[in-house]
Amino acid sequence: MSRQDLLIEIGTEELPPRALQSLCAAFEEGVRHGLQEKHLDSPAIRQYATPRRLALLIKALPTSTPDCTIEQYGPPVSAAFDEEGQPTKAAEGFARKCGTPVEELQSEETDKGTRLVYRATRPGEPTGRFIPDIVRQALDKLPIPKRMRWGDLDAWFVRPVHWVVLLFGNEIIEAEILSVGSTRETRGHRFHHPDPIYIPAPAEYEVLLESEGKVIADFDRRRTAVRAQIEQAATQYKANAVIDEALLDEVTAMVEWPVAVTGRFDERFLDVPQEALISTMKTNQKYFHLVDNKGQLLPLFITISNIESKQPEQVQQGNERVIRPRFADAEFFWQQDRQTPLAQRTDSLKSVVFQQKLGTLYDKTRRVEALAGAIAEQLGGDKQLAIRAAQLCKCDLMTEMVGEFPELQGIMGRYYAGLDGEQPQVARALDEYYKPRFAGDDLPGEVTGQALALADRIDTLVGIFAIGQIPTGDKDPFALRRAALGVLRILIEQQLDLDLQALLEQSATGFDQALEAEEALEPVIGFILERLKAYYRDQGIRADVLDAVTANRPTRPLDIEQRLKAVDHFRQLEVAESLAAANKRIANILKKVEGTLPETIDPGLLQDPAEKTLHDRLTGLQQKVNEQVRQANYQQALSQLSELREPVDRFFDDVMVMAENEKLRNNRVALLNNLHQLFMQIADISRLQG
Repeated sequence: MSRQDLLIEIGTEELPPRALQSLCAAFEEGVRHGLQEKHLDSPAIRQYATPRRLALLIKALPTSTPDCTIEQYGPPVSAAFDEEGQPTKAAEGFARKCGTPVEELQSEETDKGTRLVYRATRPGEPTGRFIPDIVRQALDKLPIPKRMRWGDLDAWFVRPVHWVVLLFGNEIIEAEILSVGSTRETRGHRFHHPDPIYIPAPAEYEVLLESEGKVIADFDRRRTAVRAQIEQAATQYKANAVIDEALLDEVTAMVEWPVAVTGRFDERFLDVPQEALISTMKTNQKYFHLVDNKGQLLPLFITISNIESKQPEQVQQGNERVIRPRFADAEFFWQQDRQTPLAQRTDSLKSVVFQQKLGTLYDKTRRVEALAGAIAEQLGGDKQLAIRAAQLCKCDLMTEMVGEFPELQGIMGRYYAGLDGEQPQVARALDEYYKPRFAGDDLPGEVTGQALALADRIDTLVGIFAIGQIPTGDKDPFALRRAALGVLRILIEQQLDLDLQALLEQSATGFDQALEAEEALEPVIGFILERLKAYYRDQGIRADVLDAVTANRPTRPLDIEQRLKAVDHFRQLEVAESLAAANKRIANILKKVEGTLPETIDPGLLQDPAEKTLHDRLTGLQQKVNEQVRQANYQQALSQLSELREPVDRFFDDVMVMAENEKLRNNRVALLNNLHQLFMQIADISRLQG
């Protein structure tokens, strides 16, 4: 079968930079799926994505679809021919459906008797015939939230389309895609080479674009080039460039021919908190900032231009002019905000509604105060420091700086609290309590910050559940899933042995009685513990292990962590499968017992040697296991319980549990119940899947 390379390119106005990679990946997936449906395979598909194009180079694609064997079964032979051997309407109808004379049909024995069958080989069709529809379908399925029309054309896309390339080997596949006819001509850089570029063959696409068109079409190569230029520019000033990966991706998606330009700003702006300056450089200007060896911000930045200017100093000066007024605004906000202490902004929180049924930010602050103080006390911290931090934690939301740069909430609170003379732990807590801000973020490291972080999240969870706004599907306006995961991470990773149930109950007392917040506690704790599935899945803990541990609804996340590690270790022991099966059998037996389960074992009723042995071994272990459980040494407890495999197996081999004698039966059930409860103190290992 002959093969040719296929080039697909959609040339557009500048595509949304943050969506560029996802659009290109989805385009490739759509085309790949379309090819697979036609049984067309390719050893490699290469993606190209720039601000003005989405392109795919599909290597060694078959020039035709494979031959297709057709097999269709028709009516039984007995119904297909009459007594004289003439075809009936059933046979004639089946033949018409298959497009063949009745004489060409065959008969075959099947499990439903002898039936007519039609077999034929349909020759493959030219691949080029299917490519336009495959491309159209892939484009239609791109994740574009809002499509646009342009001019008087009927096409809808994320941006206006100006050219389309469909080149299969040396031949153009003629088609109309998004109201544009296909050709073999691409376009170079908007300024360096706006004229068409003739593509002799698909394999020459990337090289021609770079050599003639001044376009680095490959996203990863362009990204590498941007990084290298930034790092090289930084070394010229003996500085370190701080390269945010998300910003690097965004900048790469904004340029086709990257050129690094270094700029300066007035050193007086360094008096402003560096987070504010960095925020405006990254968010508004897409600049990369530079720091010294101590991590302190330098009055330098690097921007990536999309043009190789003959006068780079003009590009530099232009960027310096743009950043100056933004820094001046930040400087003004900083100076203005410092004139009013944070504590004096508390009353202004009364004018900001947190949630209509839950009151204002001021009301939320009062609730968080009480809970944070109680948590700090449980953790052995300073209750009054936690209360003070809670009183101030929302005040920076009322500052000019946070109003302009919302991402600085908490950070500016730390700065302003420090300037106001607040205790250092209080100032740090105002920043720390927002952590973790995102997946993998650091956690609050001090008790005051930990108490405040937990209190704020728990108050939100209980309050929002109490008013019935439980997250559904993708809708989670109060970020409750993130709040729940944050609570779990803080408790587990910072090893804070607190009872979630108790914390939720205490939180509920702070709400208006009319809300009946107590009714929300069970759903809230279930919601929080549900987050453990994703949390531990990312750590490689199997779902059945978590299921075994949470079967008894434990409410101390740190304790859950310790049990999980023990059960995961136990699961890998040779005895685990046998004991898990035995526990499952025991659980089934106990479920069938009517009334209250017997618990007291009468040694005098033990008759069979196997049940006596199990009783002796169980009695010998009970005190040791109970002591290990009290010390939360679950791995050692399970290790001791693993010694019961042999007597348990022998018991089930030799002993009839449900004996006719009631006293004997109840005594054996009590023995199994004691064994089951000993395991259940740690986990329900019957749920392990082997």
